[in-house]
Amino acid sequence: MVFYFTSAVVDPPYTIYMGKDKYENEDLIKYGWPEDIWFHVDKLSSAHVYLRLPKGHTIDDIPAEVLIDCAQLVKNNSIQGCKMNNINVVYTPWANLKKTGDMDVGQIGFYKQKEVKIVAVEKKVNEIVNRLEKTKDERYPDLAAEKESRDREERNEKKAQLQELKRREKEEQKKRQEMEELRFVYVKQGRIVPVLILLPSTKSKNLSSSFVVDLLCKTIFEQF
Repeated sequence: MVFYFTSAVVDPPYTIYMGKDKYENEDLIKYGWPEDIWFHVDKLSSAHVYLRLPKGHTIDDIPAEVLIDCAQLVKNNSIQGCKMNNINVVYTPWANLKKTGDMDVGQIGFYKQKEVKIVAVEKKVNEIVNRLEKTKDERYPDLAAEKESRDREERNEKKAQLQELKRREKEEQKKRQEMEELRFVYVKQGRIVPVLILLPSTKSKNLSSSFVVDLLCKTIFEQF
């Protein structure tokens, strides 16, 4: 079972979630998303709380009000921490969580300690905790399927972006070729005179081939 909460202190609201116990925490660690931020009471036992960020956002983009909500929820779900004042809550991106085979169930470490941030919590704020508890939703999600769906969508987006990039590169290459070598036929005194004009490469991608043709034709007519 996974508990979901809604932090509506900002618009659009944020989703916060946590496992029922340490066994649920194992699945959350395994099937987390790159957009997830993990929270835990520092040096004390507590729930593993996750904040799901909008795509493209980072840990530094978390609104202050949402950060407070997460910290209060973690504190409230710590047997020791909920009774203490002046505790610290650590938080870090899901990708920074390190799990090895010799660790106990629910236990984790970090790949990079410098990516772990700390927020101080002076005391429990019942108003915040009660507001979050009212949004609590118990679910039994298929975490593996949700993760695969998310990853598949990302792969499709990257594939589409790559195809669009290749299309633009091909289009610009064609334009450059048209601008580097243009053939004209100039008619003078009843004779057809082929004129081959080689243009140097140009860094300006805003010049259309039709503009170059008009310019060159004007130059040719002025010379004759």
